[in-house]
Order: sequence, then structure tokens, then C-alpha cells
Amino acid sequence: MDGGTLPDRTHAMIPLPPRNADGSYTTPKAGMMIDADGANGQSSAPVYAPKGYKPEPLDYLANAGGPGDWYGVVTGKNGKPVVQGPNDPAPGAYVSATSYRHKGKAASDPRAYVDANAVIYIVLPSHWRMQAKGVVLGCRATVEDTKSGKITEAAVLDFGPKAKLGEASIACARFFGVPSSPKNGGTEAKRFIYTFYPGQTAPGYELQPA
Repeated sequence: MDGGTLPDRTHAMIPLPPRNADGSYTTPKAGMMIDADGANGQSSAPVYAPKGYKPEPLDYLANAGGPGDWYGVVTGKNGKPVVQGPNDPAPGAYVSATSYRHKGKAASDPRAYVDANAVIYIVLPSHWRMQAKGVVLGCRATVEDTKSGKITEAAVLDFGPKAKLGEASIACARFFGVPSSPKNGGTEAKRFIYTFYPGQTAPGYELQPA
């Protein structure tokens, strides 16, 4: 598999919110868990790398799976994680994928994915991609912090487990002052409202149908 989406460990599914009059969808208040997918050394340490790698990776390798069940990194035909080469952003590190992939780049290219450390994006339950009316991947989104009143523009660039709601990139968490480490950051406080606009292209991206 190409990484970027964790497997579902439960049969529970977060229901798609009702569609708004303008065609958007707005979630109930949720927390903000940290997604580091796509951070392949473009602007920081890579998210995943072999044991002993320096600088220290952003997340624990155990969160990417393991032999026979790698779900957080790109794997080759042999089932082993793809290792970045000497001309890549983080030579020797693994390649982490987002659901969004830049066109014209190979699945094994670390630059094919969106850098969670630099780009404000949100993660939605994977089944919403098919249930929502309109193309979701690459669409515009907004995130509102009901505690501070701050709002930011964002994009839907990754999908996650069907039972998980309230996840955003490192850069998004940083914007709101939420601890942004994938290892121990995020907040369970239900203070964030995520709105996404299927069919409306996020600036700098393109809509990618299923």
C-alpha cells in the first residue's frame, strides 16, 4: 500500500455531517490530533526513519506499522519501506505519503506528497470521500477554534480511519498554538470546527477524484 491512511481497527464509523445550503459540510466540535504524513524532510526532520536515524524523526516508527503491516510509509514490491536516496530531502529516511499526491511524481518520490510541517491541511474519515457530494480530496476547507475565535483556510489533503475525527497537519496545529509534535501533541478538547467544501479547489492544489 502507499501509506498515508491508517487501517481501521474498529467497525465504528463517524457519520458524514448534514450538507449545508452552500454545499459544504461542517463537523461537530472536535479535538485536534496531529498528522505528520508527507513530512519527508522538505522543511524539517522526516516523520519516519530507521532506528538510529539522525536528526531524530518527528514520530515513532511503531506508528507506521511494522514488517508485513506497514501502513504509514510507502513500500516497494518487496513489501519493505522505500528508503530516500542521496538526492532526496532526507537520505536514508522512509517516505511518508498523504492521500493527495502531486501529479507527475512517482509514488516512491518523497516530494510527491504534502509536507505536514509546512502546509495547513486537515484529515477526514476516509469514507467521507465517497459519501460527500462533490470531489473532496484537494478541496478548500476552514478550521475554526471556538476557544480563541481564530479561523484559518486549509485544504483536505489526507484521509484517515473511519472512526477518527479531528486531525490536522503539524502546521495547522502550530497556527492555533496547539502542541504540534506527532509523538505527544494535539488536544482532546472539543474546540475545533472543521468545514470542507467539496468541488471548491483549495488554492495551490487540484481536485483529485477517487
